[in-house]
Amino acid sequence: MDFAPDPALSRSEMESLQREIAAAATFTDDIDFTPEDVRDGDALVAGVDQAFLLDEDPERALSAVVVARGGEVIERTHAVTELSIPYIPGLLAFREGGPILAALDTLESDPDLFLFDGSGRIHYREAGLATHVGVIADTPSVGVAKSLLCGEPRGSVDGLAEGERVAIDGDDQMPTDEVVGYAYQSRQFDSGRINPLYVSPGHRVSAETAVEFVAACGGEYKLPEPTRQADAYADEKKQEYADTNA
Repeated sequence: MDFAPDPALSRSEMESLQREIAAAATFTDDIDFTPEDVRDGDALVAGVDQAFLLDEDPERALSAVVVARGGEVIERTHAVTELSIPYIPGLLAFREGGPILAALDTLESDPDLFLFDGSGRIHYREAGLATHVGVIADTPSVGVAKSLLCGEPRGSVDGLAEGERVAIDGDDQMPTDEVVGYAYQSRQFDSGRINPLYVSPGHRVSAETAVEFVAACGGEYKLPEPTRQADAYADEKKQEYADTNA
């Protein structure tokens, strides 16, 4: 089916498409590599993030992809495309999905795993950005969000120790009561406590394996290294566009 995130759809049509995507998604492990393979550099992981050129008409998104094997960056690529709709909670893929797919189309490598800056199954219709794009690409994918869109943590997520995780169950805003992801404390610092990440499966990965993949990507910062690299690359290219247009 055509799951392209068309921003011209009505809200009800977008939500209906998301339900179809969730039905097509696989939230169990359908992979031939492990978190240990990611940690040991035996799998290609792509971090995906975006920056925005909002002071231009029309407004545009700069979608960045950084592919790494272990600590070595294999490829960096990006695309700049127009933004058609504003941010609407639960419909992020219809704003950012098209620009991301444009960037993925420029890839020369074939990543084993995508890490997205956004939700996967932790979503009102179990079809966040990581699920939407993951299903279209039919590639194992994980959503790594900085805040909790919906779902109910099984315990407190305040002041978690580094490496600690708390399961997130589906709540009454969602069509499932299964474990849909984890609050994961990737880093913690004596100088100031930081909030956890919210990790959920996008496609072809279970919730438990999704958080193990994020842990395997590690790094010295809160974000897993592939998405941190993508975030930095997006900012770098955004500055180049700003300097060019100055």
